[in-house]
Amino acid sequence: MTTRSQSTPTTSIHPDTTMGLLSLTASALTRSLTFYTEALGFELLEQKGTEATLGAAGTPLLLLSEQAGATPWPRDRQSYTGLYHFAILMPTRADLGRWLGHWLELRFPLPGQGDHLVSEALYLEDPDGHGIEIYRDRPRDQWQWTDGQVRMAANPVDLQGLLTDAAEAGEPWAGLPAGTRLGHIHLQVGDIAQAESFYHDLLGFDIVARMPTALFISAGGYHHHLGMNTWHSRGAGAAPEGTAGLRFFTIDLPSEDARREVVARIEAAGFRTVQTGDLVVFQDPWHNTILLQVGAAADAPAATVLATAAEAVRSSAAQTRP
Repeated sequence: MTTRSQSTPTTSIHPDTTMGLLSLTASALTRSLTFYTEALGFELLEQKGTEATLGAAGTPLLLLSEQAGATPWPRDRQSYTGLYHFAILMPTRADLGRWLGHWLELRFPLPGQGDHLVSEALYLEDPDGHGIEIYRDRPRDQWQWTDGQVRMAANPVDLQGLLTDAAEAGEPWAGLPAGTRLGHIHLQVGDIAQAESFYHDLLGFDIVARMPTALFISAGGYHHHLGMNTWHSRGAGAAPEGTAGLRFFTIDLPSEDARREVVARIEAAGFRTVQTGDLVVFQDPWHNTILLQVGAAADAPAATVLATAAEAVRSSAAQTRP
């Protein structure tokens, strides 16, 4: 195993930076809530009209905003820039196996799968075509690094091993366990070089894996907090209004000083930022809305504040977009 020595910008984002939560459009909120709570095990923390906050053990992870009749997100064909998938990180292998057993008991088909060496991942879609990954990490001392690049693969997952670990733990399925969090987000972008310039050079995430059509970046030596690809979106723009998609996501930093450094680089490059209360909001080159916050949203009311700030910037940007 080699020593990790990542490709880093002049100033890397703080190593304790994590992904926080995200918001998605739902074309039929009741249907989506049934899927996320019953099939995936999310806890409904709050619902107000057409807005809902879901999470695990009281921690908000996902906001859903209903846009009745929205067109599903196009999958596995030429698409738009936006969300490829979001990834829910389970605390243990037994937790992942327990969820898989629950999924199969509901008679859903086997999910997609990938043993990525650093993790074991299962893949599915929600009713609006939003991609979802549910995964567990292997211990960091088992990850392999070569010349600053983490070794990953797409091997089959030992599904029986997951189920066996869950059975041996002896705990019944009771929804997403405490400690579940948003591990990473994978975006569809229009150009990899432009994505690198924005997310690596400006935001300061370290490059941990790259290929001609994809880029993986992280903070603090994680295998990736953000993935980006052009597999179905090369040269594309944002989805048209009326399409179910990503509304915003948060990047959680450990201190105001850490956030201030990121904001300074973004503004020096000419990108507009908006400070509203304790939040800084901006958009990437493909109009994905991003919130920088210090710490994490502790509860559903805090998540609602995020949504209000994000929607104000989204609306303003849409009105001024050519």
